[in-house]
Amino acid sequence: MIELSNISKTFGQTTVLDDISLKVKSASRTAIVGPSGSGKTTLLRILAGFDTPDAGQITLRDRVLFDQNTFIPAHERGIGFVPQEGALFPHMKVGDNIAYGLKGSKEENRRHVAELMELVSLDTRLASHWPHEISGGQQQRVALARALAQKPALMLLDEPFSALDTGLRAATRKATADLLEQAGVASILVTHDQQEALSFASQIAVIRNGRFTQVGSPGEVYSRPVDEETALFLGDALIFPAQVSGGVARCCLGNIPVSNPEHTGERRIMLRPEQIMMTTAHQQPLAMISEVDFTGHLSTLTLTSPAWPTALQVKTLSQQHWQKGTSVSVTVTGHACVLAA
Repeated sequence: MIELSNISKTFGQTTVLDDISLKVKSASRTAIVGPSGSGKTTLLRILAGFDTPDAGQITLRDRVLFDQNTFIPAHERGIGFVPQEGALFPHMKVGDNIAYGLKGSKEENRRHVAELMELVSLDTRLASHWPHEISGGQQQRVALARALAQKPALMLLDEPFSALDTGLRAATRKATADLLEQAGVASILVTHDQQEALSFASQIAVIRNGRFTQVGSPGEVYSRPVDEETALFLGDALIFPAQVSGGVARCCLGNIPVSNPEHTGERRIMLRPEQIMMTTAHQQPLAMISEVDFTGHLSTLTLTSPAWPTALQVKTLSQQHWQKGTSVSVTVTGHACVLAA
């Protein structure tokens, strides 16, 4: 539906985007996730038409938005944009914010605003309120309604939930994802929050130093990251050396099947913490809890064993019997991922 081909962008001597390509299907949700300075916001601004790339091509529904001979300005692209914190017009009431840019009569616009407010689960009585009189989550829904009013083919979301508190962020994110799916609008979310990306998207694009290091489904990029840096960015990970052959990694935790057996030899493998199972029953291999970092629902246990070259830190559900000095058995569920050399 939208396709980026060989997009590059430099500012002075700094390459911000380096020959990147991406496809986003109709009515799908893509999250571009990466650390600060990786190029994700620049990419979003290029898609919106606020900036121009130095090279490459952008097409939306087979219509060229940019190439060496073409540049379609932002207001003609049919792309919606929801910035951080909503960016509502403070001098306009909620209804007028949503109606901004509508071309119908006053009565037609009023009806359309009411329909949009219902669509984003806002009480229509809020139409007469000023932006500062409603909550942060409501402001984000107003911004989304304002963008949907233009009937976009694509919705761009620039970290729109970052200013909300944790509970409200999760609820607003889910409501936004459900709404965009219901409306059949493709969306691209830019965020540095890996959990937000994994929960929102049907496709994840991990960007680092202006290049996509991996593009795939949330399950794929989380369970089978291409390299160590990507693995650690997407969540807590246990990474250690192993000898890989015949689809099995032989390491300090025993013999573990691997998800990508094409990689063999002396390698580094990755497990996610939820793959580590611990019990106080004395079965091999044995380890001892040397430290407990209790944070409420979760605890980080530091495990040591004479058979291990280094200590292992495992984040797990808090239990009363996780105490310093306790001996535990350690087993692994699922497959390990062999990381790129």
